[in-house]
Amino acid sequence: MSRQAFQSPPPSGEPVRMKYVIVIPDGAADAPQASLGGLTPFQAARTPALDAVAARGRVGLTNHVPDSLPPGSEVACMSLLGYDPLRFFTGRAPLEAAAKGIELAADDWAVRCNLVTITDGVMEDFTAGHVSTEEATALLAACQEGLAADFPDLAGWQFTPGVSYRNLLLYRGSAGVPAPLGSDLRATPPHDLVDQPVFDAFPRGTGSRLLTDLMASSARWLAGHPVNVARIAAGKRPATNVWLWGAGRAPRMEPFATKYAATGFGSRATMITAVDLLRGLAALAGWKRLEVAGATGYLDTDYAAKGRAAIAELAHADLVCVHVEAPDEASHEGNAGEKVRAIERIDELIVAPIAAHLATLPEWRLLVCPDHPTFLATKTHSRGAVPYVLAGSDIEGAGGTYDEVAAAAAVARDPAARIEPGWTLMERFLDRSR
Repeated sequence: MSRQAFQSPPPSGEPVRMKYVIVIPDGAADAPQASLGGLTPFQAARTPALDAVAARGRVGLTNHVPDSLPPGSEVACMSLLGYDPLRFFTGRAPLEAAAKGIELAADDWAVRCNLVTITDGVMEDFTAGHVSTEEATALLAACQEGLAADFPDLAGWQFTPGVSYRNLLLYRGSAGVPAPLGSDLRATPPHDLVDQPVFDAFPRGTGSRLLTDLMASSARWLAGHPVNVARIAAGKRPATNVWLWGAGRAPRMEPFATKYAATGFGSRATMITAVDLLRGLAALAGWKRLEVAGATGYLDTDYAAKGRAAIAELAHADLVCVHVEAPDEASHEGNAGEKVRAIERIDELIVAPIAAHLATLPEWRLLVCPDHPTFLATKTHSRGAVPYVLAGSDIEGAGGTYDEVAAAAAVARDPAARIEPGWTLMERFLDRSR
């Protein structure tokens, strides 16, 4: 893509509103891989569109995960969207509840509930073979029946289906009645336990005994269920347990348009994602959520459909954010080839057409930034530096490419290219004076 491809047409004399686009390749940042000849997936991938954006823009590093918080998308994406997680983060599950339109009162709690496959005490699959939503709904109904039968004194608890293996357990509290869970409750995400024993990874803190008992009992509730019998017969992994984590109360987030009004940003922002976490963040920030047919939140997502939807939405919105989960999923599977392919598809089918469309507009800005690294070697999320590229009609760059090494080199040349804390990157992106 040539430099001319980014030249904006002359202004028509009519008032022009800046158009902003954010692309989040979830978990795409990584370390050099022996299987990729000592390159990171970003370096190994063919990314002409991203490199053209980098040549026109500014490349650097940021970090979206404070040391005191868990290194997951729930924290990192909150930061990437411009909210300080040290101030606003309460847990992952409340964000996913918001995505479903579930309102949490002051005394309510939400807990993330994965359907998983545990074999001989080892976390074999944190997705239970990507169990379908229909299957998950039936399995959670069995869990609700089991909870009522085995824990008759528990009141206010409800298993709530979501999408595939991603579900919720809700607790509806009452004023004046102590909650069974506490702010000191800590639990390990199941995607951080792949191929590892789970015996020492159960929740800790206020309410941990209850959650552990529910998780242990779920093995009995799900064993022999017709859904699992059919899955085993078909050569698929069964959902052997529920795994409970990410508990929290509802956060109170200032509307995005109010928070960033001083930057000159308009009022209309849209989120395109297949992941409830991002849908929930968008809902709490006051953004529109646009559902795209074929967006799956997995490696088979329709990248091109997301790119087309983003371009169409720019006719109405001031800001469009496209979140793509595929690189993160490939990392959790330890699949370097699929991670490279996911990055290449994001480049070809999302970044390239969006950049070409933006070039036809008078004023625009584009930000590409992963939320956190997800290392192929460990198959888990991590805190740490991620590369960003920020380009626009009013931004001049020094040339270069986009990857972790290029971003680190940019910071070595100019320490101001490291933007921390990560949540301040949004103001830098939106503010035309910077």
